[in-house]
Amino acid sequence: MSQVILLVGTRKGCFVLESDEDRRDWSARGPFCESWPVYHAVFDQGSGTIYAAAGSDWHGSAVWRSSDLGETWEHSSEGLSYDADGELKLSKVSNLTAAHGRLLAGAEGVGLFESGDGGQTWSLRTTLDGEPGRGDWNDPDKQPPGHLGLSAIIPHPDEPSRFWIIVQGYGAFETTDGGTSWTPRNEGLRRDWPPPEDERIGFCVHKLVMSPIDHDRMYQQNHVGMHRSDDAGKSWTEITEGLPTEFGFAAAVHPHDRDTFYVIPLDPGHARCMPDGKAAVWRTKDAGASWQRLDRGLPQSDAHLGVLREGMTNDSLDTPGFYFGTSTGQVYASADEGESWTEIANYLPAISSVEVAVLN
Repeated sequence: MSQVILLVGTRKGCFVLESDEDRRDWSARGPFCESWPVYHAVFDQGSGTIYAAAGSDWHGSAVWRSSDLGETWEHSSEGLSYDADGELKLSKVSNLTAAHGRLLAGAEGVGLFESGDGGQTWSLRTTLDGEPGRGDWNDPDKQPPGHLGLSAIIPHPDEPSRFWIIVQGYGAFETTDGGTSWTPRNEGLRRDWPPPEDERIGFCVHKLVMSPIDHDRMYQQNHVGMHRSDDAGKSWTEITEGLPTEFGFAAAVHPHDRDTFYVIPLDPGHARCMPDGKAAVWRTKDAGASWQRLDRGLPQSDAHLGVLREGMTNDSLDTPGFYFGTSTGQVYASADEGESWTEIANYLPAISSVEVAVLN
C-alpha cells in the first residue's frame, strides 16, 4: 500500500503529515528545521529528499534537506547570496522546484538559483538582466506595493531547458534555453492599474499550474481573475464568471482531466479571507465555462480563513486527493476530488505551503 505524505511549511518550521492511500487517518510530526520560518517545502521523487526553503531573522536564508523523510535534517546557504556591493539583497528564498536532476530556487529580490548537488551548494543562474521591467522592479519609486521576488518556478516535464517563472507584480515569463533569455507570457490578462511603458508586463500573477496530461493547458489565479491558456501560456482567456470574487492565491489542476481546475477565491480587500466567513473550494469541470462550490465538511460560519499561493495541492492517485492549509494553522483534505473535506490538522503555526508526495 502506498504512503501519502504532506509537507507543510509554516511560520515555525516544517511539519510532515502521513497517511496510507485511503487518506482517512493522518498523523503529524514536527516542527522541523529548528522552527525556522519555512516558505516552501517540496519532495524530490528522484532522490527521495525533502527540501525546505527557510529564512531566519538571525541566520538569514537557507535550504534545509532531509533524506530520511524528516528524521534528520541539515541545511546550506553556500552560494545563496548576491554580490555584497550590488543592488540586490537576498531577503528570503520563497520557492523551490526539483526537476530533471536539479533544484531551482526563486528568491527575493528577484533571482533564480540552482543546485546540482542536492542543495549542498548553490549558484546564481539569473537575475533577468535586460528583460522587460528588470530596472523597474529594483527601483523603489516604481515598484508595486509589497515584497517583490521570483515567487514560482514551473518546469516543463519533458524539456529540461524550458520552464516558466512568476515575478511578483510583473507577470509570467518563459525560457526555452535554461534561463539565458526570457519571453513575457501575459497576453490576454488584465490589470486594474495604469500600464507600464512596456505593456507586455505589469500583471500580478499569483499562481500558475500546468495540466500533467496536456502541457499546453495551463491555468492561473491572478490578482484580477482566473485565466486559462491552451497554448502553454502564449495567450490567456479569462474564466472568472461564476466565482464569488476575482481574487485569490491558491490553485490546483486535476491530474487526470485537463478541464478540471480548482481555486480558492478570497476577499480582495485587506482581509484576504474566504468570503463571508464561509469556507469553500471552487471547481470547474469544463475548463472554466461553469463553476461549482465545494464546501461539504468545511466550516460555514466565522471561518475567516486565508490560503497563500503555495497553500493548495493534490496527489495523483486514481481518485486524486486535494489538500489546503490556512494562514491560521488548519489543514483540510479531500479524498474524493473535493466532494467532501476533513480537517486533518489544527493549531499549527501559520501555513505558507502544502505539498504532497505518494511513496510506494
